[in-house]
Amino acid sequence: MTKLKSLTFASLMLLLTGTFAMAQSRGGPEEACGTAASCGSCGVCGAAPIVIIVFIIAIIVLNIALLVWVAKDSKSRGMDNSVMWIILVMFTGVIGFTIYYFSRPQGDLVQCPNCKNNRMQASAKCPHCGNP
Repeated sequence: MTKLKSLTFASLMLLLTGTFAMAQSRGGPEEACGTAASCGSCGVCGAAPIVIIVFIIAIIVLNIALLVWVAKDSKSRGMDNSVMWIILVMFTGVIGFTIYYFSRPQGDLVQCPNCKNNRMQASAKCPHCGNP
């Protein structure tokens, strides 16, 4: 869980940095460098495509992290429709994750003594190994 939190925090910081960089370079090369003759010497013109690529990669990484977390959490909670939730999060991203988070079964997760995977404390049997 701490890996997911640190990955999410790093992704959000990367998105925030990319947004600031895109806001700084909103003018053309003449406005950014002062003159067209000096264009290319400061690197502002070449940085914009890199920021956009990093922004897209960060969004993809965030969606993959959300998909992995939803898959593990729905399996641990013994939900029958976990594939539906994964598809919802895949197509809607953070909005689908928010919907999943507030509509999932609430309860404490405990470790199964047999298979060592997490399961809900109130469940009659482990969704991973099937033992009570």
